[in-house]
Amino acid sequence: MSMMTGKEYRESLRKLKPEVYFMGEKITDVVEEPMFAPHINTAAMTYELAHDPLHQEVTTATSHLTGNKINRFTHIHQSIDDLVKKIRMMRVLGQKTGTCFQRCVGYDALNALYAITYDMDAKLGTEYHERFKKFLTYIQENDLMSAGAMTDARGDRSLRPHQQANPDLYLHISERTDKGIVVNGAKAHITGAINSHEIIALPTRALGEEDRDFAVALAVPVDEPGIKLVFARQTNDMRRLDGTLDTGNPKYGSIGGEALIIFKDVFVPWERVFMAGEYQFAAPLVELFAGHHRSNYGGCKVGAADVVAGSSHWLADAHGIANASHIIDKLTEIVAMAETCWACSLACAYEGHKTPSGAYNINPLLANVTKLNITRMVYEWMRVAQDIAGGKIITLPSEEDLKHPEMGDLIAGFFAGKANVDVHQILKMLRLVENMSVGAGLPEAMHGAGSPAAQKIMIARRGAFDKKRELAETITGIRRDEAFERIVGTTEEDYLRSQQEKIKAEEVRICRRIIK
Repeated sequence: MSMMTGKEYRESLRKLKPEVYFMGEKITDVVEEPMFAPHINTAAMTYELAHDPLHQEVTTATSHLTGNKINRFTHIHQSIDDLVKKIRMMRVLGQKTGTCFQRCVGYDALNALYAITYDMDAKLGTEYHERFKKFLTYIQENDLMSAGAMTDARGDRSLRPHQQANPDLYLHISERTDKGIVVNGAKAHITGAINSHEIIALPTRALGEEDRDFAVALAVPVDEPGIKLVFARQTNDMRRLDGTLDTGNPKYGSIGGEALIIFKDVFVPWERVFMAGEYQFAAPLVELFAGHHRSNYGGCKVGAADVVAGSSHWLADAHGIANASHIIDKLTEIVAMAETCWACSLACAYEGHKTPSGAYNINPLLANVTKLNITRMVYEWMRVAQDIAGGKIITLPSEEDLKHPEMGDLIAGFFAGKANVDVHQILKMLRLVENMSVGAGLPEAMHGAGSPAAQKIMIARRGAFDKKRELAETITGIRRDEAFERIVGTTEEDYLRSQQEKIKAEEVRICRRIIK
């Protein structure tokens, strides 16, 4: 099968019959549900841009398994160039949609599993890697969207998975048979779940031997019997039912359309199981996945920042203050913060390395620094956008008020800017800034790919404090500086002693000259 277009992706979802619930009702047609439409449109853009000659260089790749041209979201990184193009693709999609385009988590799950299944086979003699490659070929050849499902419900977080009163708070193996496994549990806050073709579940944390049954990685179709999806509420989500103006971003929505995925006695055949009890590899899998995913944020969020900067400048211009020094200063702040995060993401890629599997991984320290910066800087550049937009972004009347036969034109007149700018365009742009800077996207910047504490843990682990101590010890002479000794041709101690003697002699010479 060739790569799907955006329209073909939408149509492919009609063939699926997932069990989806929202607002107390069972949703029978995902594509026709208006509350889901923006998320489907956004994911469709990841398909559509793969056919755009302007963007194909970053949105497509060549499969190392088949040699076929594929959508990059199904690709396994084969070089530093692949890592860089991934980040560039993320920024383009952020610019095109102004929101989360949902496929990153599944993409990163594929890459993490590719490397870790190889490592498991090498150490344990399992057969997961070849099994996974067959599944990956299926994903690539059918151009499928995968929902990466890592986060468990977790319950009492002071307890390990096997200690929970309810074992279903973590996805776990309930039964093993000759044909496969049966799993129960849930995965929470899963981006793009209701409009994916496949669910790829991974462990959510490091596990001990007692947690063996919770060490499970697998793939299931989204409409597999026993899979139940509960679509999450979002800030101002019901505005979509009130018209297009009030939503701010009516085509693409606010965030990634998260859902709770419940696994109730779900059977998974062995060919779709990629970890089943190998608890010692849970932590490496989580760490590898997290590094890949955290590196993305300097791409996708910076693409969205480009939209925020553009809308902020547009509004300032519409109100006649685009050239004011304080506005230029604020817009410059947005750009500087965004490009700092962009630089971090590119550094993750350019400092990447080849794994034993042949796939490439980003620099994990820089990936965590990238995401930690995002948890701060997105809030800061959104604060600046709110500042530029002014109080209007939270005091606008509804679209229905603006349509009122008697009051509509009167109301609109009081939100006008420069005479040559249509007031309704001003209102659209204000709603976009509200959607991006006040809406649900901010918590995702904070908690997506792990909360700040998770990044700080990884940064501390990889901070190389012992090596940094060695640097200080070498400079101060506590540790031998062989390079310096080669430069001066003697030991550091003898060199410094001779220098001290020369300094004393110089002091004597200066004193004698002063006396004369």
